[in-house]
Amino acid sequence: MNAIWCLASVAVLGVFMAGCGKAEMETYTNPVGGDIHMGDPFVIQHEGKYYLYGTTARDGFKCWTSTDLVHWQGGGYAYQRKDDSWGKGSFWAPEVTKYRGKFYMVYSCTGPDPKKGFRLCIAVGDKPDGPFVDMHAPWCDNGWSCIDADLFIDDDGAPYLFFDKVGAVAGPVKYMYGIIYAMKLKEDLSGPAGEPVLCVQADQPWEEPDSKKSRCNEGAFVFRRGDTYYMTFSAGHYASPRYAIGYATAKSPLEPWTKGPGNPLAAANAEIGVSGPGHSNNVLSPDGREMFVVYHAHADPKKPGGDRTVNIDRLIFDKDGNLKMIGPTRSPQPMPSGAKSAK
Repeated sequence: MNAIWCLASVAVLGVFMAGCGKAEMETYTNPVGGDIHMGDPFVIQHEGKYYLYGTTARDGFKCWTSTDLVHWQGGGYAYQRKDDSWGKGSFWAPEVTKYRGKFYMVYSCTGPDPKKGFRLCIAVGDKPDGPFVDMHAPWCDNGWSCIDADLFIDDDGAPYLFFDKVGAVAGPVKYMYGIIYAMKLKEDLSGPAGEPVLCVQADQPWEEPDSKKSRCNEGAFVFRRGDTYYMTFSAGHYASPRYAIGYATAKSPLEPWTKGPGNPLAAANAEIGVSGPGHSNNVLSPDGREMFVVYHAHADPKKPGGDRTVNIDRLIFDKDGNLKMIGPTRSPQPMPSGAKSAK
């Protein structure tokens, strides 16, 4: 749903950061969450509390809670596979969205025959921390191998699904690919209300569109600001240090998307120990005045791979509506605005 995204200019951020040297100001340092290690983090805010999910377990998805985006507790299952569940393995990239009084978790996994690739699934629950129960598994299945579902609810209540079609090309040049598509959904979320429409694929230099390993756009997250739709996404291979975050804009969910002129938003920085920042979503600070991007990065920059940590940094808009990220950071940063003192 549309939110009031604030900090609309770099100038505003400059004023805010000018006061960050005060000794009494509380700070956080990335990564956040203590010993939480996960890929594909996703956070929602509900009734003053944040809920964090991600790729964390072989048989489902766990959930942590926080009031400030920095300190997290919990770690119990929000969704766990049962003996008779369709999904059998590779449970990846959960996202949770509130829609018509219920909470819906969308995710990807492999089924009884993993050779057929990944499929999207949707589960439903009464609370953001679950338990979630499968509603359709597989879901919106047209025979493609798909990952990274993003359920977007527009201002008029219309639901849309963004997802990543994935595969591999054989031949003289072999590589994996990921292409982000979108389609409108039926109001009851039971399936598509139209055909998939291509949104973005690897074509900017930073995305390595000629790579002999991975030509991927993935991990879409869509939100609306005024009359403009924004999509953040990741490019490259998740285990590569060069995995990074970009964004694109459109005038409607199913119209052509244009990639941002300042891409990537977040990229590796070996000097400060950041490797492979990616697969993100956005959430507001406790008082709603700031927007943060939640993303993963490699736990050990010298050994990039599946071991990843949770990070948060500020997102702003410049005067032309271009999205900017203040980061990635590894130095102390001001706590999200409105966070209650931990003292």
